[in-house]
Amino acid sequence: MATMISSSSTVNLPMTVKTNSFSTSPSSSINSKHILPSQLPCTPTNHGLSLRYDGNPLRCRHRRSPQSTNSANFQVLASATVEPLKIMISGAPASGKGTQCELIKEKYGLVHIAAGDLLRAEIAAGSENGKRAKEHMEKGQLVPDEIVVTMVKERLSQPDSQENGWLLDGYPRSLSQATALKKYGFQPDLFILLEVPEDTLVERVVGRRLDPVTGKIYHVKYSPPETDEIAARLTKRFDDTEEKVKLRLKTHHHNVEAVLSLYEDVTVKVNGSVNKEDVFAQIDVALTNLLEQRKSALGSLAA
Repeated sequence: MATMISSSSTVNLPMTVKTNSFSTSPSSSINSKHILPSQLPCTPTNHGLSLRYDGNPLRCRHRRSPQSTNSANFQVLASATVEPLKIMISGAPASGKGTQCELIKEKYGLVHIAAGDLLRAEIAAGSENGKRAKEHMEKGQLVPDEIVVTMVKERLSQPDSQENGWLLDGYPRSLSQATALKKYGFQPDLFILLEVPEDTLVERVVGRRLDPVTGKIYHVKYSPPETDEIAARLTKRFDDTEEKVKLRLKTHHHNVEAVLSLYEDVTVKVNGSVNKEDVFAQIDVALTNLLEQRKSALGSLAA
């Protein structure tokens, strides 16, 4: 069930600990896997296993016991570190996703990934996926899911995303996209849904303006331009009208409900109608609690 949180609440979220498996065989390979804290070998066994904690990371040293009849002298060193965060964030047009993504990226160092940015980059680079996408766009067609999912999958698989964690912005947008990502092994630790009343969203969109020189977004009421010169050159998107935005919101709500059916257990609903600092405070609580749970799991190994 999805959870609504405030900046003062505590959220109990799923926890994943990344560790390395080990064997008593000298020839055994070490493979990374996800296990539950209760499954971690934290007590000595008849193979002489001992745990030592030296701060960071946690080292599990496997030693041959003195009673062993095998004269082979070996040790297997396995390390456990806090698993990088894997976050998805969703919200209607003008819900503030872009602002919150910047704040999350700044504090937590996650790799920010937006499907639209990937699509534009692939087209500019002239890649095979970019060429295929461009063909559809030039015909006025939507880019097929298989092309976009492939782009997203490849970006999520890159070393920086795997090492630092990732923040997937506004994607997946449909159940088919979410299912495809799950098939490739990409599941979020947290699915953040920004909730803003429809009348507020309409007001935000209708009053939105773009500076074609700097690319900065302004709002005639909430974030007016600094000078008359900037105000004179601002433009408005053709679909930023009340009629069109209501159609976009209807589509968004339909799609997000389908996606939530797959991520229900890791969904946190955030009140996005307050100021950006208060919105981020809610998100920060959820992410901080998730990290603390993972650190506690590692700390329990040292006990």
